[in-house]
Amino acid sequence: MTSVKENIARCAQLTDSDSARLDAELLLGSVLGRERTWLYTWPEYELNEAEQVRYEQLLQRRQAGEPVAHLIGEREFWSLSLKVDSSTLIPRPDTELLVETALEFFPQGRLRVLDLGTGTGAIALALASERPGWEIIAAEKSSAAVALAEENRRSLKLQNVQVIQSDWFSSLEPQPFSLIVSNPPYIDASDPHLVQGDVRFEPRTALVAERQGLADIEHIATTASDYLENDGWLMVEHGWQQAESVRDIFSAAGLNKVSSRRDYSGWERITLGQK
Repeated sequence: MTSVKENIARCAQLTDSDSARLDAELLLGSVLGRERTWLYTWPEYELNEAEQVRYEQLLQRRQAGEPVAHLIGEREFWSLSLKVDSSTLIPRPDTELLVETALEFFPQGRLRVLDLGTGTGAIALALASERPGWEIIAAEKSSAAVALAEENRRSLKLQNVQVIQSDWFSSLEPQPFSLIVSNPPYIDASDPHLVQGDVRFEPRTALVAERQGLADIEHIATTASDYLENDGWLMVEHGWQQAESVRDIFSAAGLNKVSSRRDYSGWERITLGQK
């Protein structure tokens, strides 16, 4: 029998991960059905044979590069537990900047919001949890991702979000939204990071865009005015080197007060503009 403490100590085997210990704890907690804090409270607990076999299997898959979120089937975003699978992107902490910015610009009141390319529903559900008076439409092209986002919505019991299938704006009639948010594909097809780390296991359609990663952002920006009320805002996430190009796209689309926001590492990762 091997104890919790001994299994966690073996996390150094995950040489390809920069968060090896955390990975090991999350996998072990998943196997045991326990929170990470329990692992530290009961370090001498010995796994039974079935638990040990399951943990070894997950550990091997993680060593092969498979994302922890896929292995345990969930990821936390904005303190919400979201189910994840290979049909869409894994929610990342970087995207919380988009949520923070939207909440800052609209601290109160009732408004209509559109989340384009919702994936797991992370952005829409985070906003809905903070602003129960908002009416939010979460649009997604992939039918599998639509089902996943709806499952997350139901699990979180957030009634102010409607998940729909739509290729960007295609299934929506022109209508006024106070806010449009999106974390669209923005990676260039030749980017070497596409064959590294977790992104190897995520759908390329949710990662890659034409025109050096800017095609989808341009489409959203040039179409947004048909769906924004006067003085409404468009906010998008983009790559750390794309801020200037995205500002140019927003300005060319006729948006005003165009600016970018920096993440906690100092990179400009969010650009916004007003109709």
